[in-house]
Amino acid sequence: MSEIAIRAEGLSKRYRLGERERYSALRDVFTRTLRAPWKMFQRAPKEMFWALKDVDLEVRHGEVLGLIGRNGAGKTTLLKILSRITKPTSGWAEIYGRVGSLLEVGTGFHPELTGRENVYLSGAILGMTKNEINRKFDEIVAFSELERFLDMPVKHYSSGMYVRLAFAVAAHLEPEILLVDEVLAVGDINFQKKCLGKMGDVARGGRTVILVSHQLNQIRRLCQRVAWIDEGRVRGDGPTHEVASAYELAMKAASGTELQISQGGGLKARFLGWRIANPAKDSPNELSTLGPVSLKLKLEVAKPIRKGIHGIALYSPDRQVIWGWAAYNMEIGVGVHEFNYQFPFLPLRPGPYSWYVSLWDDDGLIDSGDLAPELLVSSETHQHPHDNWNGILNVPVNFDITTCD
Repeated sequence: MSEIAIRAEGLSKRYRLGERERYSALRDVFTRTLRAPWKMFQRAPKEMFWALKDVDLEVRHGEVLGLIGRNGAGKTTLLKILSRITKPTSGWAEIYGRVGSLLEVGTGFHPELTGRENVYLSGAILGMTKNEINRKFDEIVAFSELERFLDMPVKHYSSGMYVRLAFAVAAHLEPEILLVDEVLAVGDINFQKKCLGKMGDVARGGRTVILVSHQLNQIRRLCQRVAWIDEGRVRGDGPTHEVASAYELAMKAASGTELQISQGGGLKARFLGWRIANPAKDSPNELSTLGPVSLKLKLEVAKPIRKGIHGIALYSPDRQVIWGWAAYNMEIGVGVHEFNYQFPFLPLRPGPYSWYVSLWDDDGLIDSGDLAPELLVSSETHQHPHDNWNGILNVPVNFDITTCD
């Protein structure tokens, strides 16, 4: 078998705004022509746009590729072309292996058929034999947790039930290439964790996966490589920690986030901002190493501060305190000052973090709040491959085995 699972060159897709792709049977064309023949020659002018433009992509067998980008960037269009749901306007793609896709809730399900019947239908669409489906059937049902509803027509399923069954079929019937579009965002938290675990098993089982998700924590957990799609083009393609961090930085820059400080009057002093002084980078709020790290925090003082108390805390993306520290009995004169912090080691998992700072004196709170922009950690991850064993710290380790005498 070729090492390449997917190869695409120059993939482009053009749409007319306000027009959906339509596929009609021959009898439908005849019927419309007889009813209104003049409409065959009429076409209202519509604005055109390129959902994809000159996309080149190569994915190897066993690789887990994440697709990230803003809404409307072209990620779903790319998956639909690779799934043969829609045709490219230009360019081509070759796929080497049996493809399973999970692009929308219930795609490929027939609403009038029961859950049981749709398992067999979906499996057949994926190219599975009845014996293969029989062998996996109990596992699929157990994973979906829909035993009670298995003989009910799926048109009566909720969106969450659809996702449970659709994901269970796609993940258990072992397609060689699995295309997944944002379906892990649907369903309750426990089911999402279950899906993440299964996706991890699929990836470690050597199958090829392309995953679209706006949840960068999911992308970081599951993908070795990321392609960033922006306005229909590939803006970045490379190791997950590098491309995901570049995307986060671009999104924060585009949002124009200002310093977010909840001031306690702001008459005596106020925090102006912060930066990473060492290692120095073009992006002073991005950290791509575990250490050492020098942090500088700027404070503007309007009135002298006596017996000041300064606090600082580092918060994780889910607002857990990672680290906290305080200085007491500070004497600070009028002017602009920099608070300097020297960290020999900051073993943080990749992702966004926030600094919370405060300044007090005997009269009470002077200034406090979250500093913006956030600290963006883009260092290489050193974590257990199973998500449930991922911890807060990102600590590298050297490991070997010695033989005892």
